[in-house]
Amino acid sequence: MDGGNQSVVSEFLLLGLGHSWNMEVLLFIIFLMLYLIIVSGNIIIMILIITDPHLQSPMYFLLANLSFVDMWLSSITTPKMITDCLRENKTISFGGCMCQILFVHIVGGGEMVLLVAMAYDRYVAICKPLYYSTIMSLQRCIGLVLTSWTVGFVHAMSQMAVIIQLPFCGPREIDSFFCDIPLVIKLACVESDNLNILINIDTGVVAVTCFILLLISYTYILFTVLQSSKTGASKALSTCTAHITVVVLFFGPCIFIYVWPISITWVDKFLAVFYSVITPLLNPAIYTLRNKEMKKALKRFRSYYMSSKGNN
Repeated sequence: MDGGNQSVVSEFLLLGLGHSWNMEVLLFIIFLMLYLIIVSGNIIIMILIITDPHLQSPMYFLLANLSFVDMWLSSITTPKMITDCLRENKTISFGGCMCQILFVHIVGGGEMVLLVAMAYDRYVAICKPLYYSTIMSLQRCIGLVLTSWTVGFVHAMSQMAVIIQLPFCGPREIDSFFCDIPLVIKLACVESDNLNILINIDTGVVAVTCFILLLISYTYILFTVLQSSKTGASKALSTCTAHITVVVLFFGPCIFIYVWPISITWVDKFLAVFYSVITPLLNPAIYTLRNKEMKKALKRFRSYYMSSKGNN
């Protein structure tokens, strides 16, 4: 373990997703379009929430932070995946690989906690409406966001403390489109079974704890909704359905990859694409298409933009 910093391997070879030139070109076009939609969609959501006075509430404050996190979660791995589609030699430096692992787990761990914060916000709004403005103050919201980043940072650093010390002396092929902890550990020149268990426990504690808290929050919400009026129940249920959809789409792949004991390469690749590309793409659609206030804000923004353009 002491020789980890004098690693013989200075770079890793990513095998990517495609195995033919035509497939690589097709993937390049698809993922480039998806990434542009992800970035532009999440930026639009953040701009709407920051500029529209009708969206100055804790729920939209947390949603803006979720869009920010989603944009960065996708940006850590997707741009390199896109450029690698047109490269025959898909290499990544040792430092670049470690940075990918670090930032994926900082942002991913932070998003898990942020989703719990959003569930807590909905719990207070639906189950304790009279105390909502008091409980969900701006200071509380900022505290929840800072907590999410802190948990993500601590989670990532606890894993990096183990990974960075490992000796790598070959082979150097990673059967994926980015550096992921389970795949990198397999390349270490040490027995990896105990390390995998340690990493899975570390990730599992964060993922499963957040998932259980989410289940508890939404269970309370659903019980409260069932006892309320039909109009209020319908609106609350619509909002919670969107949240639950995002939770399932994000936590499902993460738990399967990092906690599930059985590893199937093509399944892991598909799920990695899902939480790094598809989930950040679906989040803006889910929250904007199902949210009347967001749709109204988008119309107001377009009207303001068109009128400003007309005046000029």
